[in-house]
Amino acid sequence: MHDTSPMRTPPGQKLHKDINGPSVECKLYRGMIGSLLYLTASRHDIMFSTCICARYQANPKESHLSAVKRILRYLNKTPTLGLWYPMHSNIDLVAYTDSDYGRCQIDRKSTSGSCQFLGGKLVSLSSKKQNCVSTSTTGAEYVVVASCCSKALWMQTQLRDYGYSVDKIPILCDSKSAIAISANPVQQ
Repeated sequence: MHDTSPMRTPPGQKLHKDINGPSVECKLYRGMIGSLLYLTASRHDIMFSTCICARYQANPKESHLSAVKRILRYLNKTPTLGLWYPMHSNIDLVAYTDSDYGRCQIDRKSTSGSCQFLGGKLVSLSSKKQNCVSTSTTGAEYVVVASCCSKALWMQTQLRDYGYSVDKIPILCDSKSAIAISANPVQQ
């Protein structure tokens, strides 16, 4: 890959099983995925793409390998990106959530994502396929908000054990209908 051109944007292509595609060596593919998964600890911009590629480790095809190589080309273009943790900051806990509705081409499940910031520092990040198939965007967003809420409450308990009091934890979501359901205890 020395002669390849670097990519400016993270990979966002959709992958599928590619049953009829030519197979590639599993050991090489798994090694590349393992290295990328290790790197996602500080490079969260590649987490989604890497996790999509990791789904096909059992029987990788050339299309999956080219997606992994695209991630590597993106990393080659952006070596200075990563997480920065400021030395002094407050102890405010803020959470963000988002979900895509039924994007997986195989089983139509949504992918949820949430992240929690403590004093402006990223302390937790989650991106995973939902266990259930949502019938609407509202349902998919509500599932991720509920999951994020449980993580935020766990973090609040942990902070209380260390002597910090966090009374309100804003959970920011971009779905007005999911916010309305969350705010109305009658609809829950």
